[in-house]
Amino acid sequence: MKKLFYIARRIWCGWFFLSGLLSFLLLYPIFLALLTRERWFPYVFKLKKVWAHWILFSTGILYKVEYESPLDKNQAYMICPNHSSYLDIVLTNIAFPNYFHFMGKAELLKTPLLNIFFKKMNITVNRSSITNSHKAFKRASNDLAKGISIAIFPEATIPECSPNLSAFKNGPFKIAIDQQVPVVPITFLDNWYLFPDNVYERYAVRPGLSRIIVHKPIQTTGLTDEDVSALRLEVFNLIQKTISEKGRFDRKKGLCK
Repeated sequence: MKKLFYIARRIWCGWFFLSGLLSFLLLYPIFLALLTRERWFPYVFKLKKVWAHWILFSTGILYKVEYESPLDKNQAYMICPNHSSYLDIVLTNIAFPNYFHFMGKAELLKTPLLNIFFKKMNITVNRSSITNSHKAFKRASNDLAKGISIAIFPEATIPECSPNLSAFKNGPFKIAIDQQVPVVPITFLDNWYLFPDNVYERYAVRPGLSRIIVHKPIQTTGLTDEDVSALRLEVFNLIQKTISEKGRFDRKKGLCK
């Protein structure tokens, strides 16, 4: 029975990637065409939402989004989700209704096919380069000033101790304060369980329900650089508390160092 269960998991895992790849290849020419003009980027965003829904629908992953308060369609936000799985990227596109750009690590430019989104529309940052980091944060600030929300995973990468959080970086909170835009924390409760990052557990992926909580925006009006650490800690504690109280909390993994 265990062997059959393991085989079923491998088949489902293979289907997940195959479904995502084939559907993306069908949409690829449209994405390429829309990415040639900045004014068409919002249509790329909408099409990514369609693609994300197809991936989840075709692979049996359901989702439930809880909004703690309404979001203003005309307001730019700094979106700060926890990062425990590659499903987080797919589900951020679904859970957050406003048009936004992702900000991610420079290595994403080397990802075949998917790198098209980070060549023009989304933002990459090389944290080992002061010059590159400055350009990336300036671009993010400019987007926010234009009314475009920015999504950044404050942990910068998927921690080995998921679902526990690793330390948050200051970057997104400093940008939010500089631009005086609200921060929207997002908690993914189940993604680490449905789609583990650990390569040795890749056949542990499974269909199921992903619960998502889009927290009430945290205002930054009047805050200064001296408040960056406090804001970062407030968002960290909120997400970790939510995971501990409502998530599939695996205490065997312990806390991140």
